[in-house]
Amino acid sequence: MATRNEVQGPHENNCVISPSVCLQARLSRDARFDGQFFTGVFSTGIYCRSICPAPPPLEKNVRYFDSAIQAANAGLRPCLRCRPDSAPHSHAWLGTQTSLKRAISLIEQGYLRGDNSGSVESLALKLGISSRYLAKLFKQGLGTSPKRFALYQQLMFAKQLLHQTQLPITQVAMAAGFNSLRRFNEVFQQELQLTPTALRKVSAKAQTNTRNNKDTEGAITQEICLSLAFRPPLNWQKMWAFYQFRQVSGMEILDEDQGYSRSFCFDGVKGVFRVRFNETKSQFDTQIYLLHSHDVKQLHPVVLRIRRLLDLDTDMALIAQTFIPLVAMGAKLDAGLRIPATASVFEAACRAILGQQVSVQQATKLLNTLVEHYGETFELNGQVWRLFPTPEAVAKAGLAELKMPGARKLALNALGAYVHEHPDSTPDDWLEVKGIGPWTVAYAKMRGLSESNVFLSSDLVIKHRIHGLYAKAGEIIETPKAYLALAADIANKVSPWGSYLTFGLWDDEDLMTSKNESSKNVVSKKVINNKQPSQKTSSKKEVLK
Repeated sequence: MATRNEVQGPHENNCVISPSVCLQARLSRDARFDGQFFTGVFSTGIYCRSICPAPPPLEKNVRYFDSAIQAANAGLRPCLRCRPDSAPHSHAWLGTQTSLKRAISLIEQGYLRGDNSGSVESLALKLGISSRYLAKLFKQGLGTSPKRFALYQQLMFAKQLLHQTQLPITQVAMAAGFNSLRRFNEVFQQELQLTPTALRKVSAKAQTNTRNNKDTEGAITQEICLSLAFRPPLNWQKMWAFYQFRQVSGMEILDEDQGYSRSFCFDGVKGVFRVRFNETKSQFDTQIYLLHSHDVKQLHPVVLRIRRLLDLDTDMALIAQTFIPLVAMGAKLDAGLRIPATASVFEAACRAILGQQVSVQQATKLLNTLVEHYGETFELNGQVWRLFPTPEAVAKAGLAELKMPGARKLALNALGAYVHEHPDSTPDDWLEVKGIGPWTVAYAKMRGLSESNVFLSSDLVIKHRIHGLYAKAGEIIETPKAYLALAADIANKVSPWGSYLTFGLWDDEDLMTSKNESSKNVVSKKVINNKQPSQKTSSKKEVLK
């Protein structure tokens, strides 16, 4: 990585987005491009986001980059005004480089940092490639090595914490994955040409964004406030309504001002987060409370999990382009409708099982009962919270409190036992469990793993919507075989965004094809509901919540 004295000149751009588009985006401060490219300003030696509030530099002095690490490789330091460390994540420029995408994702989740970090060799093994080939992918795609990329991600997160919180610098270092404060200071100065202490002094927010509170046991619980940016559009009203209709008492709180709070246990780290939609700044004002102060070491993975849960890193404009042919036919697909995820894939699967053949209201009652009787509780700042039950707890649960068929209770027990015994299993593995069919697996992938390409064409409501869409265009789908062929073609054309089409069609009331469809738990203006077809492993139909 070049030092500041080795800053390269504004020559050839390292960006898949054309310079003319980048120019217009930065001049208009277009938030839709935030994080998709970075502007290197070689007259000042910094790089910026597309939304930077500073006076725009002359085009002859700039160069565009796909990623922050590429700008850093050119010897540039991050802007202190627009703070590139806070930009939404974007890997769209990687195209179809699946292995590199997976490697970047694992590194961002902390695979190469912290006390129990893996090695580059083990990362390559996990990806099914050699370490030499992995290094080649990073060199070609990012101009750096996997370890250098990981280190820069740590620095960017540390920079975000220094700007936005008042966490002690020692805790910032720990949260960013550094085991030594000395090493942290050394690397920070070397790479960013600024000490952590100096950076904190220029941050106006540093005095207000972390407060200490005492819980009933006298332990200090810090409120860590962060701004989580996203690229618009994002329809929070519909997303909030989705969560509100399925709210679990004690585990979730949905405020009248559309704030959303919930408890979490992410890889053993317990706490609570609260988000409030800030449309003006295209961000969520976020508060995080960790039950145990030493878990600050895992703060970065917690933040990434919250981003995934709210689906903040998706490029909705790109998805909207994919759906243009369907919109031209008459589909009204909300461009801001994202995937409202669950805290875990196991939770998503349990919600699916509890929702079989009942209304959303009934499923939510069952869910509340399950969490009330089998979810662990903890007290934080004087308030009692519940966690979603663990697989072990569900496996051992009697479930007598749940008013539902015994077969579904057995399916819950069996799934809990399987996941407890095979913690690294995937939803596809769960097909071995009696009562778990393809639909439950697909739904768990969509809401539990935030997989983007789950098009539920076999869903009853989706079938109605597609029939309605083609009827609107003057075409009739005459046979089940014709529907299957058509659905497969649609899935292929909208790939890899099938999940967004699924939610979009659930949300499109105008495509109802029968007078009584509105009574079948379909999408309303405020709440998205969905009904599932029968599975091979069960003769009963499910309504997924």
